[in-house]
Amino acid sequence: MHATIRRYDSVDTKRTDELKRKINETLIPKLSQLPGFNGYYVIESDNDVFTSFSLFGTPAEADESTRVTATWVREEQLELTLPNPPKVTGGEVIAHKTNGMVRATA
Repeated sequence: MHATIRRYDSVDTKRTDELKRKINETLIPKLSQLPGFNGYYVIESDNDVFTSFSLFGTPAEADESTRVTATWVREEQLELTLPNPPKVTGGEVIAHKTNGMVRATA
């Protein structure tokens, strides 16, 4: 399994509600249809930072999710909301454990 972390700095705080809505309504459905999809999570920090964490089966599948996300930002016209390119980190997941189903709040 491969993970990708994207950190978006200087997010426009006036548009975070719109961003959250679009993530749930349009990005997550796109990502969840990609081969190898294992999960997608977004964290909103107090300092104008959004961080996403996605899990895919292979490096190629994880790379495709980065391409899909970049295209989504352009399609949804979020360049001003997310003014800086994300800092992307990815790699093989070498350990993990879950305690059942995790459900995100909207």
